[in-house]
Amino acid sequence: MNTLGIEQNFLGIEDQHSSLETAQIAIVSAPYEHTVSYGGGTSSGPGAILSASHYVEFWDEEFQRELCFEKGIATLEPIDFGGTVDGDALVIIEEQVRALLARDKFVVTLGGEHTIAAAPIKAHLEKYSGMSVLQIDAHSDLREEYENSRFSHASVMARVLEFLPADRLIQVGIRAQCREEYDRIERDGINTFFGWEIRQGVYGQSWKERVLDALGQDVYITFDIDGLDPSIMPSTGTPEPGGLLWDETIQLMKMIGKHRRIVGFDLVELAPVAGVTWPDFLAAKLVSKMLNAAFLGR
Repeated sequence: MNTLGIEQNFLGIEDQHSSLETAQIAIVSAPYEHTVSYGGGTSSGPGAILSASHYVEFWDEEFQRELCFEKGIATLEPIDFGGTVDGDALVIIEEQVRALLARDKFVVTLGGEHTIAAAPIKAHLEKYSGMSVLQIDAHSDLREEYENSRFSHASVMARVLEFLPADRLIQVGIRAQCREEYDRIERDGINTFFGWEIRQGVYGQSWKERVLDALGQDVYITFDIDGLDPSIMPSTGTPEPGGLLWDETIQLMKMIGKHRRIVGFDLVELAPVAGVTWPDFLAAKLVSKMLNAAFLGR
């Protein structure tokens, strides 16, 4: 597996801290886009995150460390899907993530549309058999199929539930779904914290604690960038009002990192807008913050 150099890798770090041989963290870029249904551009998301990351400071005053120098971060060359789509594309991603996990790397996968998340989740579940999946998202993505595709971005969590018990899926920020998805949440006992419940104070000040209580010890996070409110993240295909804000998101990540073990994560659905670069930077900084949260106590 080839890696990117200082001019293209995550954070723009030198070879001694970005070698796959020595780094504890590996960044996988999966610029897959095949089923977007409103705004497009997610295939450019991974590259935009990597480019913007060069302006993220190494030192994080909140976590009091320079994680990239302590642990090392290797950024793999973007996956070339060569026209491969649907399940075959997922196999390509899954094989790369599985190989990195076999080398005891902490793997971050950058999409691309949300469809790609099923692959790293499956690979991680093989290694962490009891893990929970935390889905930050505006949409529940539980349709059995959408626009005649079982591998639509709107069906990714339905695919995940083919191998993950439903009670180990915890959804946060959901605020757009069809009746079929709502009924499945009720029927299968999926732990869903709807956006309106969070925003209207249904859980008081304790919603983050309730999310934590629903998670098992090992946690994989699939983070659809549209889980954030469009006031801070407009660059996504379907920006829904009423989403999470920055501070509460980072507080949740820190809480999980402190009290659970984050075993991996993905960040998907960034659709860069020409001339509007600050959302790309926010996404890059979010990756950095999530890494720091994942390595709390490590």
